[in-house]
This record gives sequence, structure tokens and C-alpha cells, in this order.
Amino acid sequence: MTRVLIVYASLTGNTRAGAHILEDAFLELNTDVEVIESYDADPFEYEDYDICVVGTYTYGTDANLPDEIVDFYEELEDVDLNGKVYGVFGSGDVFYVGKYCLCVDYFEDQFEKTGAKKGADGVKYNLDPNEEATAHLKSFAKELVAKHEQMN
Repeated sequence: MTRVLIVYASLTGNTRAGAHILEDAFLELNTDVEVIESYDADPFEYEDYDICVVGTYTYGTDANLPDEIVDFYEELEDVDLNGKVYGVFGSGDVFYVGKYCLCVDYFEDQFEKTGAKKGADGVKYNLDPNEEATAHLKSFAKELVAKHEQMN
């Protein structure tokens, strides 16, 4: 059975909501899925999973990584994830023009250093995941599983 690990950081609950939408989507796709908050996670745990997912919000006017996921982000580049599939999602606020959900991009760049294969384009949504964002997250899960199946 395909194993999925979702690690997320959430301040207001918006990214946590996205993580649980994804959890349900992966369960519907008959995967074994685990969801962990970033401060409880170690990036080396991804070695035991087939699909590696990060969810994060983008913080402040400078589009910073949230404090609770910085260590995870920095350590991620040291993990060998060859043969794994990754995906990134996140919440932001469209008010921050030019900096909207940039942490999704930061994590995609970091995953590239691990040797993992991108399974789907990152999902970015404004604040709390609405109906459209929920549909994107469900499609995202399907794409990640399909990429994993294609690789194996």
C-alpha cells in the first residue's frame, strides 16, 4: 500500500484544514496516510514513505517561512528521497501581492535538492480552503498517487 506523510505548519488553522482535506483525499485513494505538525516531524521520516507532502503558510510582509517549520526546511535538503514523490501546498493572503504563498515555492526548491520527483504543481489557496481550493487539493492528491504509480 502506498504510504503518504503530510507535514504541515499552521497558525490560524487554514493550513491544518488543507492537510485534513488531503488526508481524506488520500484515504479515498486507498493509501496509508499520516499527518504530523511540523514541530513534531523530522524530515528523515520521509524515507519511510512513498509520497512526501508539506503544507505551510507564508508569514508576514517579507514572505518568511513560519518559525515552527524553519528547522524542518533546513534539514530537508540533507535527506535522500530518490524514488519518492513530493508535493507542496499552502495558504496565504492575496493581500500580499508578489509574496502570495511564496513558501510553497521555497519548499518545492528544497525538495528538488533531495532527489524526489515532483508529483503535482503546488496548491496555493487564499486563507481558509474554499470549495475551489478543496477541489484542487483532491486533484493534487490524485496526481501525486498517479505519479507514484507511474514510477513503480
